[in-house]
Amino acid sequence: MTHEHRARRFEVDALARVEGEGGLIVEIHEGALTDVRLRIFEPPRFFEGFLRGRKYTEPADITARICGICPVAYQMSACQAIEAACGVEVDPDIRTLRHLLYCGEWIESHALHIHLLHAPDFLGYHSGIAMAADHRAEVERGLRLKKIGNRIVEVVGGRAVHPINVKVGGFYSAPSLATMRDLAEELRWALQASIDVARWVATFPMPLHELPHDIALVALRHPTEYPMLGERLVSDGGLNIEAHEWRDHFAEEHVQHSTALHGRMLAGGDYMVGPLARFALNADHLAPQAAALAAELGLTPAERNPFRSILVRAIETVHACEVALVIADGYVLPARSFVPVEPRAAVGCGWSEAPRGLLWHRYELDADGLVVTAQIVPPTSQNQPSIEHDLMHLVEHSLHLDDAALEHLCEQAVRNYDPCISCATHFLDMRVIRT
Repeated sequence: MTHEHRARRFEVDALARVEGEGGLIVEIHEGALTDVRLRIFEPPRFFEGFLRGRKYTEPADITARICGICPVAYQMSACQAIEAACGVEVDPDIRTLRHLLYCGEWIESHALHIHLLHAPDFLGYHSGIAMAADHRAEVERGLRLKKIGNRIVEVVGGRAVHPINVKVGGFYSAPSLATMRDLAEELRWALQASIDVARWVATFPMPLHELPHDIALVALRHPTEYPMLGERLVSDGGLNIEAHEWRDHFAEEHVQHSTALHGRMLAGGDYMVGPLARFALNADHLAPQAAALAAELGLTPAERNPFRSILVRAIETVHACEVALVIADGYVLPARSFVPVEPRAAVGCGWSEAPRGLLWHRYELDADGLVVTAQIVPPTSQNQPSIEHDLMHLVEHSLHLDDAALEHLCEQAVRNYDPCISCATHFLDMRVIRT
């Protein structure tokens, strides 16, 4: 009996993540795929609940604790939502510092993903540690690059993990000129290193696969910048909205097999956020060297292979290094490090592009500036339906593979989305149950 005609059930006992626990079930009956479920079974963490009653100044610090890899994303989205509610716009110099802080997070997160989470899959290793035995120079380069990303966060944010210098309206203090000059020197190395990393990643053997056409691509858009702090949300289907309109077009819903909410488009269908969507919708705003390198490596906005998202992350790392260097080289002390923000009864929404994709916040404040309601929509919850959808499409075309090969392919496919995974080793401990 051929592989594709056996009854097969792949079940993941535990899926270890940075911010959650879950598993994966793939069921095949009489040669046909019948079900794919990405199970998230971590108990709810109730951040939205215990933000109620807190002062308007607190969400930026509290929500940063949701994620140790991308706390900046939570801080920036929270600050922008609170500032929108209070009718405040920060100074251009403050926004530039926020942009630099975000560059640091993209660099450290992408470098971690590329070298320790995803590259081992493409090169045939069980872990980044095992890969380092044969690719020591590449792993050391990646770790140094990640360290520089963390250094940016430390310089601007006051601490490399869960920054403490961020506040509503800006920063408690601005970096010194001398510190920024030193940072610029580190970034000169980082920019060239990131270019070398992208060229290395481009040599990886990539499975042939294309995202299902009915999955929409969604990302922020800025008039002149590749979006970290975008202004509007756009899609490849023509959507173009402001932050306060998100709930008019998207919603979250409970599903039986997951304690995490699933994002849906109200018009129907699943959607993807993250690097592949960002690049497809914003490649025209890449920094010059990043844009030239993408063209050199054959990466175009028409790319729809999720496995090549690792290459998009590498290009985005070049972009972040390039932008960070420009900001550091041109840095002057801002006239003030923050804009005063006075509370008022209002609703405010804010968003930004976390390394993994769109992160949207909404806060309702009362007249004293206390949070009445809070809503936080992270990238991973938005991507869960599209991960399942993509896996179903992939497995349907891969039933000829034996159990081990199909298991490995599913692992790679989930990691394409970098769903907040803790991946010291394989995160999918799949068992094959034959009936």
